[in-house]
Amino acid sequence: MAAKYQTQVKELVSANPVVVFSKSWCPYCRQAKQTLDNEDVEHTDLELDQIDVGDAIQSAIYELTSQRTVPAIFIGGNFVGGNSDLQALKRNGQLKALLQQAFP
Repeated sequence: MAAKYQTQVKELVSANPVVVFSKSWCPYCRQAKQTLDNEDVEHTDLELDQIDVGDAIQSAIYELTSQRTVPAIFIGGNFVGGNSDLQALKRNGQLKALLQQAFP
């Protein structure tokens, strides 16, 4: 069963340049999405607390990335981490380069 959700995560990530696995009530998720909005980046968001299989998908993300928490952010098919990782990429000037690679 877990493999099914891992496949779904992989397919969503490969089909979309930027994906944020999120929960609607999470302030760190909101901050990450706002950061991407401020960069004028289209992102696909999946609110795990608003879908029936959210817990299973979050477990699959953990199996794939070793991160249990949200947000779980993928750019260009690669896992970049959570909100603090995204903010660090922005501070270091690396976020724009990653986004340019994701949107050729």
